[in-house]
Amino acid sequence: MTSTPPFHSSATTAQVRSYLEELQARIMAALETAEGEGGARALVDAWRKEPGEPLQGDGITRIIEGGRVFERAGCGFSHVRGARLPASATQHRPQLAGAPFEAMGVSLVFHPRNPYVPTVHMNVRMLAAGHPGQEAVCWFGGGMDLTPYYAFEEDAVHFHKSCRDALAPFGQDLYPRFKQWCDEYFYLKHRDEQRGIGGIFFDDFSELGLERSLAMTQSVGDAFLGAYLPIVERRQDMAWGERERDFQLYRRGRYVEFNLVIDRGTHFGLQSGGRTESILLSMPPQAAWSYQRQWEDGSPEAELTRRFLPRRDWL
Repeated sequence: MTSTPPFHSSATTAQVRSYLEELQARIMAALETAEGEGGARALVDAWRKEPGEPLQGDGITRIIEGGRVFERAGCGFSHVRGARLPASATQHRPQLAGAPFEAMGVSLVFHPRNPYVPTVHMNVRMLAAGHPGQEAVCWFGGGMDLTPYYAFEEDAVHFHKSCRDALAPFGQDLYPRFKQWCDEYFYLKHRDEQRGIGGIFFDDFSELGLERSLAMTQSVGDAFLGAYLPIVERRQDMAWGERERDFQLYRRGRYVEFNLVIDRGTHFGLQSGGRTESILLSMPPQAAWSYQRQWEDGSPEAELTRRFLPRRDWL
């Protein structure tokens, strides 16, 4: 592999990797349980970047497609090393531009079949970088956010409470900070529109010291299933029809716009020479766009963007 500064000795590569692989397997096993007997099972695709490619490393993609509950649910683990940190990862650390780097993470996006079940995104990642002769700098990023198609207050409150509780042991100030960061990040400036109802988001994070910053990141990853699956269980059997499906596809179009135009994770993966098929597993299987589409005043569809998506305090 490319010579790269390793993760700090107190959070060795093996320890971090073991946690991330276990987290990925645990989450996808829970989804298979949600699919039920006879439901879809995850395809497991282990991959490796060959010597001579821009990135070297390996990973595992686990993905459900065409399921009873999940139309498409992808969860990827990757562990890569590269010779030059891409620009998308050095916005707040310009001194590391072009430095060798090592990155590990788990990233997921789940697109349920029922329009009353929200789409969800979560990722946790660890990066280290440093120029030759310098001590490596290690930092963390991640979070989770919810993108509903129909408004349910109790779902939003539950999701945000789970996010707050995951961060509480590490400082009472973290949830409000990371919530605001999430609201500001998952925003489609070209639409003047939030992507969803948010959650938490953090990046370039190391202020708690290496060990506690890692522990906080793991707490976020561990909180994901409790934040999301109760919502799936409440909504997955609600009756829906052509109108709801039409609106779901329309709103998925916004999701695609964000991921391709704005998302730093997508840009990082593509700029660094990552595995395109795994980077784009967040794309929904179907999406739609309509020219200046209007929804009737007072309808659930109109209320989503008028009342539910604008930033607010959910707790």
